[in-house]
Amino acid sequence: MKTLKTIMMPGIGILAILVVISTVHGNVAADDAPRSITPYFTPATSPSKAPDQDGFLQRWLLLEPINKPNRTNAVFTDTYVRNAMNPESFPNQLAVIPRNGDKVTVAGQELTWHALDSTNFDVKLFRFAYGLNKQTYGVIFWAVTIVDSPYEIKNVRMAVGSNSASIWWLNGKEAVGLFGDRRMVMDDCVSKRLTLNKGRNVIHGAVINGPGLSDFCVRFIDENGAPIKNITLSLEGAGK
Repeated sequence: MKTLKTIMMPGIGILAILVVISTVHGNVAADDAPRSITPYFTPATSPSKAPDQDGFLQRWLLLEPINKPNRTNAVFTDTYVRNAMNPESFPNQLAVIPRNGDKVTVAGQELTWHALDSTNFDVKLFRFAYGLNKQTYGVIFWAVTIVDSPYEIKNVRMAVGSNSASIWWLNGKEAVGLFGDRRMVMDDCVSKRLTLNKGRNVIHGAVINGPGLSDFCVRFIDENGAPIKNITLSLEGAGK
């Protein structure tokens, strides 16, 4: 039996080495494989899109990530985040609604806007950046969408979750801010009472993150916490 063990052990060792080599080469091959934002996003090509069954907004114009090095998310106090978002990262960032393919230059980076529909209730920013071979950590993401309401809706609240910190504006006015190192949780922070105007309403949002995943979710809820679903999302009028 000792002879048998002696004969088998070198074979096991060689097998282990081969498994390690195969795994390493497999990982290299996976890393070298073409990246894609599928299955997390699809192009926003239809004229309009309703919120999902729980009221989450899935149609967004997303700007490729802006470089903002942060080794930790613990620094994301309200003061730090506001300073990171202002002065304006790019001209008229809270006034102009971009179009798909528009480009802006931020701190020497030429970045492109992408009109996309999220396939999940949350918008996976990390997957957006990774799939486009862009920087995934130490970044700021900007997001814009247009909410069309068939009539004026008063006393609604914007409910947001984000990873990590973020600020959100409705029609050019700050609605809700999320600060600190946080994970994305639906309805994590809720705004004061707001009014959705009849017709077009514009949401701008900015998410900042250091290490880790980045994503967000946004919806409107009524005073009872029920989702507002009789609205649509479109990019009509983008670029104005």
